[in-house]
Amino acid sequence: MARRDLYPSRVSEKASISERKDPIIHNEEAYKQGPLSKSELDFYEENGYIMLEKFFDDTQLNMMKQELQYTMDNNRDRDSDEVIKEPSSNEIRSIFEVHKDGGFFEKLSQNERLVNICEQILGTQVYINQSRINFKPGFKGKEFYWHSDFETWHVEDGMPRMRALSCSIILTDNYEYNGPLMLVPGSHKWYVSTAGETPDENYKSSLQQQEVGVPDNQSMEWLVKQAGGRIDRATGPAGSVLLFESNTMHGSAGNISPYPRSNVFFVYNSIKNKLEQPFSGKDPRPEFVANRENVKPIEPVRNLSYSSKY
Repeated sequence: MARRDLYPSRVSEKASISERKDPIIHNEEAYKQGPLSKSELDFYEENGYIMLEKFFDDTQLNMMKQELQYTMDNNRDRDSDEVIKEPSSNEIRSIFEVHKDGGFFEKLSQNERLVNICEQILGTQVYINQSRINFKPGFKGKEFYWHSDFETWHVEDGMPRMRALSCSIILTDNYEYNGPLMLVPGSHKWYVSTAGETPDENYKSSLQQQEVGVPDNQSMEWLVKQAGGRIDRATGPAGSVLLFESNTMHGSAGNISPYPRSNVFFVYNSIKNKLEQPFSGKDPRPEFVANRENVKPIEPVRNLSYSSKY
């Protein structure tokens, strides 16, 4: 019996927009259980994201920065699919699957405060569907075009429903001018079915520069109009955490400032929303991009600590 595809995309020569078919706050008791307040949950539900400023203190932030530098240095000359370089240089753009490092970033992904928030929103226990470190160097950090993560995760990975969220831990101050993430508020309430079809092994190019699964200009204009003309920028001090819904339309401009921008990125997915076969009919993307092996709920960890690298 064929699966019902609630969110078809890349199946036509024309884009289309439909209403979201899943709730945004999946837990009916969310408002009673914390840790996010009612006003914070309301903001997330309406806008599709929330910035939690200075979520981590300076001591924790310094730990993250040292671990980030160690990981970057250790991978700078590594030739591996998990290490993504900038299209026009040898600069590291992303390092994937850091939540399986057996050390600091694994513990960070299990952080009790983060996990509790994700469970509050998603209404179940969660697991890490994808993780990476992102680095946008000063002067030459490239842009990343508008897209909905869920559209890619659904079509290329087989994520069935909109029951996941992204957590970006900001390790460097995000200014208006160093290529911060931009988000269209309220866009998560609509699903953009993009035109075209998915090439084989699309991930090999899309992780550097996404060209398939991106919205057309008319769809973006419509989404921004629904948002009252708003495009929000995720600016804030290092140590803050940005949470955004899996279907929120987002992107970032290039960084031509002297100030680099880096973050740790975890995708938390409901344990009831595990990946199936890709809805594109293509082979699944590799494990380092979309976790489907040995998936089990996270057991939260209360404290961060240094690894033994120093």
